[in-house]
Amino acid sequence: MGNGARPWVLHVDLDEFIAAVEVLRRPELAGLPVIVGGRGDPTERAVVSTASYAAREFGVGSGMPLKVAARKVPDAVFLPVDAPAYEEASDQVMATLRDLGGVVEVLGWDEAFLGATTDDPEALARRAQAAVLEATALHCSVGIGDNKVRAKIATGFGKPRGIFRLTAENWFEVMGERPTVALWGVGSRVSKRLAGHGIETVNQLAAAPQELLVGEFGPRMGVWYSELGRGIGPAVVDDAPWIARGHSRETTYQQNLTTPEEVVEAVRELAAQAFEDTAREGRPVFRVTLKVRYAPFETKAIGRKLAAPTRARDDVVAAATELAARIDPDREIRLLGVRAEMVMPDGGDPAERTPVRGRL
Repeated sequence: MGNGARPWVLHVDLDEFIAAVEVLRRPELAGLPVIVGGRGDPTERAVVSTASYAAREFGVGSGMPLKVAARKVPDAVFLPVDAPAYEEASDQVMATLRDLGGVVEVLGWDEAFLGATTDDPEALARRAQAAVLEATALHCSVGIGDNKVRAKIATGFGKPRGIFRLTAENWFEVMGERPTVALWGVGSRVSKRLAGHGIETVNQLAAAPQELLVGEFGPRMGVWYSELGRGIGPAVVDDAPWIARGHSRETTYQQNLTTPEEVVEAVRELAAQAFEDTAREGRPVFRVTLKVRYAPFETKAIGRKLAAPTRARDDVVAAATELAARIDPDREIRLLGVRAEMVMPDGGDPAERTPVRGRL
């Protein structure tokens, strides 16, 4: 390390991870459109977990119903989700990154931040790619940044199998004229709300008065979006174990639920399952959210904060059941989900926290 060494954040993102793991187990699938989701049966109700790059060329993406994916790529290979296999591969990748000597903050199965002090972050990125490939036969892309936001966004410019650096120096050159939805953490709904104020590009977001954004999104998120437009974000990579904010259970029903009685029974079952997940962590539940997907494919979510945090299963089930009473009784339902959010170990409300500790 030379005199020019400084802290860097690298975002390591495995390319088409789940599909790549499946191809390693079935080499004959290399180069073919592979779609993983549900039980691997495109005639059933389930969604795409991931698609190989060959399948993505036909417009297949995560969250798409398998039936729609099958219409787009009739000759695709459909495979069931095998979570244990992906977890095992992910563990190997993360262990390999830790061996590089930096600080590793795991974001999920297929991505992590790597924090290190170096005078040549590109060389470190190449080392990471080579080490992961040698250990797992999986390829990855690496984004280099002076903070997490820029490193995360940079990865998209490096895919597949590449490296890209995005810092304060080239932020506006690279991102300025791109739409706000290109920012990490800005989805279609937020971008539409921004567009309502004439803010459509990253440059425009960066120049927008902070008070306007606070008025639209509130004091916490308004400030966050203001900083996001300038590429500002946390720069410290934290290897502390990730603490779940809540647990969710959801089911896509092969036959639509058509009566209030069916809905209540299903909600009670899901709420009990979500509660058991929280009970294993020993933290009380303070908020319950119900997700409903009406037929054919309209999704809504309704939630409520409990009067007081609880460790009682009956309280969580009752809250979910009360939310179920707000579902339109005249519409058929294809999916239900219940999420139970827990008080954080320090006693804080997750909703009041900064959007990122590596996540948005």
